[in-house]
Amino acid sequence: MITVEHLTKKYGSTTAVNDLSFTVAPGRVTGFLGPNGSGKSTTMRCIVGLDNPTAGRTSIGGVQYSELKSPVTTVGALLDGKAFHPGRTARQQLQIVADTHGIPKKRVDDVLELTGISHVANKHLKGFSLGMGQRLGIAIALLGDPQVFLFDEPVNGLDPDGVRWIRTLMRDLAAQGRTVLVSSHLMSEMAVTADDLVVIG
Repeated sequence: MITVEHLTKKYGSTTAVNDLSFTVAPGRVTGFLGPNGSGKSTTMRCIVGLDNPTAGRTSIGGVQYSELKSPVTTVGALLDGKAFHPGRTARQQLQIVADTHGIPKKRVDDVLELTGISHVANKHLKGFSLGMGQRLGIAIALLGDPQVFLFDEPVNGLDPDGVRWIRTLMRDLAAQGRTVLVSSHLMSEMAVTADDLVVIG
């Protein structure tokens, strides 16, 4: 479960998130809906400890992200599908994460296959399209086989087959009892994906 309690985040005089509270239950896909600039990405960054709240708190299973003993095997997050070193290959990027977290090499092969990027596993990331970058980001999120997932605008850059694939993946993860929080500014996308909605302005 993800819990957000009275979260406020300010950058100087700009308030990005204002007194936001919600919970994300396991076994369901929770859509996080709002226009661009409404604070969805900032909220997700606070949940995974990339930003510190100005006020309030966030937790995963009752524990703050910074206190998790094994974050990668607890939480999988796709926050930026192009946040990779351009000189690395997809396999190298995954292997670095696996090596630093004691994840078996076979799991790298498994997630490359699962996300449909095995055929470009040895291609340098500077040549990746936005859609392939999204798939690699999802592969990294899946790598530790966590119980909690955060996907920030995961359909960006995906072709129609890719959109159907990510929808099915999220539904399957929820059906396994995992917690799935997915942000979007597209109501139509949430209408066919989400069980629950958190809507912010």
